[in-house]
Amino acid sequence: DAFRVAFFPGSSIGNFDPEGAVDFLKLIRDLVGKGGCLLIGVDLKKDKAILEAAYDDAAGVTAEFNLNLLTRMNQELGMDFNRDYWRHKAVYNENLGRIEMHLVATRHQVVHLGGESYAFKEGETIHTENSYKYEIEDFKMLAGKAGFQSTSVWTDDDHLFSVHLYHVE
Repeated sequence: DAFRVAFFPGSSIGNFDPEGAVDFLKLIRDLVGKGGCLLIGVDLKKDKAILEAAYDDAAGVTAEFNLNLLTRMNQELGMDFNRDYWRHKAVYNENLGRIEMHLVATRHQVVHLGGESYAFKEGETIHTENSYKYEIEDFKMLAGKAGFQSTSVWTDDDHLFSVHLYHVE
């Protein structure tokens, strides 16, 4: 008999908060149906220094990605952010198990949108993104709430990343 397999590589499931992840996984469960499978990548919890270094990389790739939001808002919404007045910051929130990306104002400034003015104080942040990290058992429970049963889990040698195989009974 044929069955459906959904493949969600990388660690994009971490961009959802846990409740949103369950909702998304339920959509996948409904898509693959009874007897179907899900192969999904999950970023694991790890040392704060490792996470912060990964999301604030020396090459500045993540910073450029984050700062590009200002460029996009200027282009798409007609705003007037000056990128030179912002810096990228990544912080691991251990209580919530997530990396938080912020743009930090490096000076007082005012930006405009639709005839309104918005003031930012030096040090004020715009919280742009979250990336949740999981323990293997915690993610299994999350997937279970969505109606999946765990079949197999694989990790790299350093236990930084995992790939999970789930099925729907």
